[in-house]
Amino acid sequence: MKIGNVEIGNGIFLAPMEDVSDLPFRVICKKLGADIVYSEFIASEGIIRHSRQSQRKLIIDPEERPTAIQIFGADVESMVTSAKIVEDSGADILDINYGCWVKKVVQREAGAAFLKQPERMVEQTRAVVEAVNIPVTVKTRLGWDQENIIAVDVAQMMEQAGAKAFAIHCRTRSMGMTGKADWSWVPKIKEKVTIPVILNGDVRSAEDCKIAFEEYNADALMIGRACIGYPFIFHRAKVMMEQGFDPGEPDLRLKIDTCLEHLRLTVEHRGEHGLLVFRKHYSGYLKGYYNASAVRRELMEFTTFDAVRTVLEKYYDELDRTDKLEPISKVRTVQKLSCESDAYVDKQTAGT
Repeated sequence: MKIGNVEIGNGIFLAPMEDVSDLPFRVICKKLGADIVYSEFIASEGIIRHSRQSQRKLIIDPEERPTAIQIFGADVESMVTSAKIVEDSGADILDINYGCWVKKVVQREAGAAFLKQPERMVEQTRAVVEAVNIPVTVKTRLGWDQENIIAVDVAQMMEQAGAKAFAIHCRTRSMGMTGKADWSWVPKIKEKVTIPVILNGDVRSAEDCKIAFEEYNADALMIGRACIGYPFIFHRAKVMMEQGFDPGEPDLRLKIDTCLEHLRLTVEHRGEHGLLVFRKHYSGYLKGYYNASAVRRELMEFTTFDAVRTVLEKYYDELDRTDKLEPISKVRTVQKLSCESDAYVDKQTAGT
């Protein structure tokens, strides 16, 4: 199966998450089995202004391909211009965000605001599709609220407008990130369109991936919050889909090695500021291990890669010496963010 001319593989994607799915994290997730990785969302106005933040988000590493760059905005002309810039950046897929629920985005008539006027969504999607040669996809929600679920109709409209895939976060705008994602809408959407339908929302394990494909007939799925600090979920999901079993929890040595590689890439990409940006990931990499909370607090104090590496290696050696390399609890909890793909709005790119 393909999205336009892009091979889908197993159909296990990294979801677009602001301040999470940056280039270093995309490279790590790709290495661990993600079939397509999506960027943080980028404001069209920021792209047009060539803001520093937007330029950073447009950088693509050959190791992460295929890469989808996600953009958002309310002005058709700006979206068309920014789409052409995204295409010139080398993106394999251009994705349009019609699902961001946060107030400051919706107030600008962008993101999920389009769900109140789907005809605007059609106009903008068609204009972007006609402006570029790479596949254009869209990501949205079930509807504005439970009384106005329009996902089936919107999917048909997006296919007619030229979109090559339809990603649906199975919550309404009013739900934000609360409540349970309703996957039952995916097969209903698939009955009405021929383009791939991508399931998003509450995909938290390899078993969830199997259920999404086998019971809900999703063509592909996006993993969001569950992979923050835990990109190993992509490997586990890939093995589940290809070999029929979950290989289980990776050992601490692999987790620490991956954490350090992820941090190294982040520092290379963002400079010293990368050490601050990375802090959100320590919890996921160390979760469940003896004295991990104290180690995380210690790591927050360091501002060099070598210092972090020294602490992590010392921690591993101590657990190895005391025979505590097995996690205390193998149950993972999903990090709480305000939302996936639209957790925060970059003030520079969003023009606030």
